[in-house]
Amino acid sequence: MNDKDKATDDIDLVEQLDVRIDALLDEEAVLRQNVIDAALKHYEVKHKRQVEQAFQAGDRIPYAGRVFDEREISNLIDASLDFWLTTGKYADQFEREFARYLGVRHASLTNSGSSANLLAFMALTSPQLGERRIKKGDEVITVAAGFPTTIAPAIQFGAVPVFIDVELPFYNIDCSKLEETLSPKTKAVMIAHALGNPFDLQKVKDFCDKHQLWLVEDNCDALGTRYLYNGEWKLTGTIGHIGTSSFYPPHHMTMGEGGAVYTNDGRLKRIIESFRDWGRDCWCPSGCDNTCRKRFDQQFGELPHGYDHKYVYSHFGYNLKVTDMQAAIGCAQLEKVPHFVAARRHNWQRLRDGLNELASWFILPEAAPNSEPSWFGFLLTIKEDAPFTREQLITHLESVRIQTRMLFAGNLIKHPCFDEMRASQTGYRVVGELTNTDLIMNQTFWIGVYPGMNEDMIDFMIAQIHQFVKNARQ
Repeated sequence: MNDKDKATDDIDLVEQLDVRIDALLDEEAVLRQNVIDAALKHYEVKHKRQVEQAFQAGDRIPYAGRVFDEREISNLIDASLDFWLTTGKYADQFEREFARYLGVRHASLTNSGSSANLLAFMALTSPQLGERRIKKGDEVITVAAGFPTTIAPAIQFGAVPVFIDVELPFYNIDCSKLEETLSPKTKAVMIAHALGNPFDLQKVKDFCDKHQLWLVEDNCDALGTRYLYNGEWKLTGTIGHIGTSSFYPPHHMTMGEGGAVYTNDGRLKRIIESFRDWGRDCWCPSGCDNTCRKRFDQQFGELPHGYDHKYVYSHFGYNLKVTDMQAAIGCAQLEKVPHFVAARRHNWQRLRDGLNELASWFILPEAAPNSEPSWFGFLLTIKEDAPFTREQLITHLESVRIQTRMLFAGNLIKHPCFDEMRASQTGYRVVGELTNTDLIMNQTFWIGVYPGMNEDMIDFMIAQIHQFVKNARQ
């Protein structure tokens, strides 16, 4: 056999292999679609029929819940069949599309909103930030009327939270106290937007800029909220140095469990992802090597020159990544966020209009000036002279299967986790009196506005509250 014949045989063999590979790929694609189609049929039987059922009095009205359709099921099954399991193509897609939605340069996925807050805070402790880094004993301005994991990272690290009261009917930080709160140890402000209603970002950011403080926006309850900052409408979470989101089922969108940290600062993005990914210095994506092209040609610490960059650690980090299956759900959910936001606003406004006549007995919520909130819930505070108590009202609502919730911790420093610090009067500071915070702890609750609600549910809640107040007044 001459060389020409051998070359011809080799070409034939390659072509035969290509045909076999194409056949296998075709078979895999058909099987994959069959599995997805079966899952979609299950969705129609199990989930879609439940969603389409008309509301009747006596049906449960949850304060929140997941809203999904065929897209989430299809993405989830597709990702599971890839069996990549850890962060992969869907995670990359979500980070790009989420950053684009927010209008920021960088978004980093993590496994919960609480982890997002942990990463946001810990990033500000990095030695790479020099004199601006937060050190043990430094102070972080915040509020006590909120969720504990907004401030838990600061306490766990050894920083000192400084609590200011909130203003009603907005339920956000009283900005008139900011200058009074400032001390030589103040390094940051880290606060949440209350159930989608933004704090005064103009005043808070101006205060932070004036005193060179970090601003972290806990945006977990406010995805989609807009705020007029410096004459330009921006989404909350994008005005501070770092923003955070939660994708737990009750939130504005869900991955089951999940969260994100976002920033316009490339250095902060690198630090955030270092803490998320074990504290490593390397920034190679999962499954990739030598992105920097200097994997074995650098000097770090007191390691030998050329030590493998994939195993160099610049921070004491964690493993807080998501699975690609979670991210796959998130990609489908992200497409629905504009609809979710519109539905929340509609439901909130219907409640507000329907309960307006009860303003004598309730402090009714109001949108913060210069804002378009993406509401997480509808807050009600019972006035001191009302002929009923919060406990009486929520007992009634729960009895007719309307779920209620407190404004999270109410006053966090009253909780058992603060017992030792409260007894010793160490580890935190309070500026002024927390009068409204205590009022919230004692008199406030909220009901849902999530997109899974329909107008019959909203009207039923309105009617039940009206009827309860009428009976209480007799």
